[in-house]
Amino acid sequence: MRRTDTRSQLRAATGRLPRFRGRLPAVRPARTIFIGFLAAGVIGTGLLMLPNARSGVGSASPLEALFTAVSALCVTGLITVDTPSHWTPFGHVVILALIQVGGFGVMTFASVIGIAVLRRMSYRSTLTTATEAKSLGLDEVRAVVFGVVKISVTIEAVVALILTVRFLIGYGRSPGEAVWLGVFHAVSAFNNAGFSLFSSNMIEYVTDPVNGLTMCGAIIIGGLGFPVIMQLRRHARTPRLWTMNTRLVIAGTVVLLVGGTVFITAMEWSNPRTLGGLEVPGKLLAGFFQAVQTRTAGFNSIDIGAMDSATWLGMDVLMFIGGGPAGTAGGIKITTFAVLLFIIVTEIRGEGAVNVFGKRLSRAVHRQAIAVALLAVALVVISTLVLLLITDYSLDQVLFEVTSAFASVGLSTGITAGLPAAGQLILVVLMFIGRVGPITFATALALRGRQRSYEYPKERPIIG
Repeated sequence: MRRTDTRSQLRAATGRLPRFRGRLPAVRPARTIFIGFLAAGVIGTGLLMLPNARSGVGSASPLEALFTAVSALCVTGLITVDTPSHWTPFGHVVILALIQVGGFGVMTFASVIGIAVLRRMSYRSTLTTATEAKSLGLDEVRAVVFGVVKISVTIEAVVALILTVRFLIGYGRSPGEAVWLGVFHAVSAFNNAGFSLFSSNMIEYVTDPVNGLTMCGAIIIGGLGFPVIMQLRRHARTPRLWTMNTRLVIAGTVVLLVGGTVFITAMEWSNPRTLGGLEVPGKLLAGFFQAVQTRTAGFNSIDIGAMDSATWLGMDVLMFIGGGPAGTAGGIKITTFAVLLFIIVTEIRGEGAVNVFGKRLSRAVHRQAIAVALLAVALVVISTLVLLLITDYSLDQVLFEVTSAFASVGLSTGITAGLPAAGQLILVVLMFIGRVGPITFATALALRGRQRSYEYPKERPIIG
């Protein structure tokens, strides 16, 4: 980017022209995002290690605090201890705060604080937030930041109100308890975190359509990604104005939700330990609820550990794909999967350019999609192999747990708490990488970035 271009974008974004002496400072957004999430995780771990964060005598162990903090910050939902009984109300507040910060994005949240306190954003904050929020230009950053806050607070408030009324009237909870349960599960649902204040998660509400569908709605909206939500706010009734990103996410979400519901419901229909004991309406609701969770969140209304191994494999695929980019969902993202699918179709047809919805894909997008997918596969395979070597759990259980951690889903077959310390640390790393993104993580660790001023001669190996 030329200096004059950067200065003009900063003038549009901040209303003022920053003063630079000499060259523009070298800003590494990927490294800043990485450090921001790392710092937030350390702070969360420290807070959860305080004696008043844990129920009973003494404080939580470093590993318990670290695992819970990272799981909340990375909006995953995997746990090694029982959330409602192990943590005090203070601990629950810390977890909720980490979920909200992680859902916003650490740099986006920091930008909100910076704007509120200083009434402005620095060049570094503007550039980093634009990278984290997948904003197309620096002049969009302020609008994106405030849009994320407005959307999150509005949806969470509506969901919290519905859940509060349901817990209050439908289950006879006290007003204070109903409000807290409503708020906690609303924030956890919209941010696709999967943390629950019930020891059995949502199993006792498996046939409750109000709780189930309300939470599913929040999860689906949060999983679309903020760019899609913002565009739908403006052009919901005019699909012709939707960007390629919005069209891919909407189409992919519908296909995966319908396909996932049919698959899980059919596979578990006669399983007496999951859907088998429910009436038909309950089976359909539970199947849909679990399909929604598998895509991106981690709540469960049936016993995941009692599912058939074939169902786990199908859920692995859904978890790996995930939801929309630049939001609270995990996985490689719907857009990445769709781009790879279109590349394959184009290659099979023998066509030159990859066309999607009447637009041609940039070759840079091809490379990014392939890089994300291959890095994700490598992380999942290597982590699965290591866990198989250090534990006695089966391949299907370990693969499910690893995929759930990397994809920031939070569903579990029940083995997470039983993993050795090394195994739990592997899941911590996977949750962290899955939230910041494989490419962002790799770029942040790179010693330096460089661009070649020359190109080598072309040559083609034999493929296939």
